[in-house]
Amino acid sequence: MVELPPAAAADQANTADQRNAMSIKGRRRKRASGPTGSGGNEVELAARVVRDRLGSTQPRVAIVLGSGLGGLAASVRKPRKIPYRKIPGFPSPGVVGHSGELVLGELGGVPVLLQSGRFHMYEGHDPAKVALPVRVFSAIGIGTLIVTNAAGGVRHTFVPPVLMLIVDHLNLMWRSSLRGPVLADEERFPDMSEPYDRKLIALARDVARSRGIRVEEGVYAAVLGPSFETPAEIRMLARLGADAVGMSTVPEVTVAKSRGMRVLGISTIANFGSGLSPHPVTHHEVLEAGKAVAHDLETLVRGVVAALR
Repeated sequence: MVELPPAAAADQANTADQRNAMSIKGRRRKRASGPTGSGGNEVELAARVVRDRLGSTQPRVAIVLGSGLGGLAASVRKPRKIPYRKIPGFPSPGVVGHSGELVLGELGGVPVLLQSGRFHMYEGHDPAKVALPVRVFSAIGIGTLIVTNAAGGVRHTFVPPVLMLIVDHLNLMWRSSLRGPVLADEERFPDMSEPYDRKLIALARDVARSRGIRVEEGVYAAVLGPSFETPAEIRMLARLGADAVGMSTVPEVTVAKSRGMRVLGISTIANFGSGLSPHPVTHHEVLEAGKAVAHDLETLVRGVVAALR
């Protein structure tokens, strides 16, 4: 892959961000009369509440915070919080390390909207519910999505905790967040040849290098959970081409691509996969790993967002 200087990567990412916003608006005009169903009504009701809370501010980037990564929400300037209980259709997160609010603020001078606390399929939510926040982000005009998660390391060379830029994924949840009637502004058969935007990956790589942050790159495998994987499953995932494994992200990314959003994915490799270490895997370990790399993740995300101004 040809690597661009940081300034060039930022210019390309920013130009693409502007084109993407115009493209999304065009698709909305074309699809405004498309079928909505009960899912579309839920999206519009939630989007209406969020729009009212945003006032005149238009966020440019939405950021989904994974397990133990909620500290990024505390670093935004001029924060305004919208509790999930105020948003129609948004359930309360049921996992330690996940808050339950949207946070509007600024990172690097760019208006952002953070999802502090995601919904998981292993909690009993269907894929459409898990992806509801992303549909709302798109409905209010956000064109760029940054997803973060905590994941287990499958690749033997990973030494946790470390950040990994997601370059592709495997959907082993056996569910699709696009199943059912096609909602307005969405494609029935979205192209997934580039689920994670290569220009945003290049930009993140340059930001990491310039700030001395160690990052890996790899393929994220999404499984249903909630149990951690067995050693045999980790060996299977490695043979399938996975570098990391987790229980989220893919439902949101699939909907984002269906709506024409650009996506950057960052995993915190929080632990060795089962069988790669003599120690058992615990959720406490995942949360502690998130704290250990929180500063690097915040610096990386802030740098990427600032370059999109």
